[in-house]
Amino acid sequence: MKRRNRKTLGGLLLLILALLVAGCAAPVSAPAAPAAATEAPAQEGGFTIGVSNTLVGNGWREQMICAIKAEATASGLVDQVIVVNRNGGPTEQIADLEGLISQGVDAIILNPTDREGLNAVIEAAIAQGIVVVAVDQAVTAEGAYVVTNDQVAYARIGAEWLFETLGGQGQVVEMRGIDGVPADTDRHAGFQEALAKYPDIVVSAETFTGWDPSTGAQQALDLITTTDIDGIWTSGIDYPVVEQFQTANVPFVPIVGADNNGFVQQLLELADDGLVGAAVTNPPAIGAVGLAIALDALTGKNPEQVTLLTPALFDTSNAEGLQGLYAPDQQVGWSTYVNIPPYTSYSGSADVSACKAPGE
Repeated sequence: MKRRNRKTLGGLLLLILALLVAGCAAPVSAPAAPAAATEAPAQEGGFTIGVSNTLVGNGWREQMICAIKAEATASGLVDQVIVVNRNGGPTEQIADLEGLISQGVDAIILNPTDREGLNAVIEAAIAQGIVVVAVDQAVTAEGAYVVTNDQVAYARIGAEWLFETLGGQGQVVEMRGIDGVPADTDRHAGFQEALAKYPDIVVSAETFTGWDPSTGAQQALDLITTTDIDGIWTSGIDYPVVEQFQTANVPFVPIVGADNNGFVQQLLELADDGLVGAAVTNPPAIGAVGLAIALDALTGKNPEQVTLLTPALFDTSNAEGLQGLYAPDQQVGWSTYVNIPPYTSYSGSADVSACKAPGE
């Protein structure tokens, strides 16, 4: 966006100089320039997109980045995607966003570490003409686009399924994500909304997994070998939890997770062994949706400021639905839910799995 403004200014200066020269050469009035010559041309592509992610080693986040790259390639409007990818909190992400601004990107897609703590740097980017889109988690910065899965609903519908499956009573574990980040706060609110309807459900343990599979696995193993548990709600760390029941050789309890391919496979293959569970959709392709919104903004299409995707639930009583979510060749921590009309324009999972941005 900034590059376009500089080019337009240069063109206007040349036009003015040309008119002055013509005026000096002959004492006649120069013809009026057509309206199009004085207006900024519509942007048609050649964009540089910055991506800020602060959770490394998480399959969901990896697929989010790959979906952004796939959409960038399929759109034909992007020349380069610059990914800043490391573990960190708000302080590190602020530094990363400042770096992307200094590189002259046209838009920034970020998965934010804080709802309000990044506002100053986000608003500084917007003031410089950079389109900013927060994906997966919301921010409150003035002028930022927000593109998320409905995280409150994600937790609520999964928790309600679990509590109903338990007959409205029992001891459950709430395995959360990262303390303080927007998605975790929203999901906890949704979990609490469901819990308020079931007074005989007791939360016997609450953990923060950091959305790290190994951390969640160890927490689950400790809990199921030391505590009486009737059900487990997880914030996306699901297939490692199921594996710990197998490791400890203890009977399964009902488990709620996300539409991670590994968990969906377990729900299909271990149903005869007593596994009862539900997968709630939370597609990493939200990153691609965020890029589509950014490109619409850059090309003058005036997208909605907030885009919210509604989750769906598939449980072990719906083998056909689960089968539709499962892909034998997909990574365990990835979702097969990659095509999100009308936003995405790539062909499917193969494009996302290739994880190639323009020029790569």
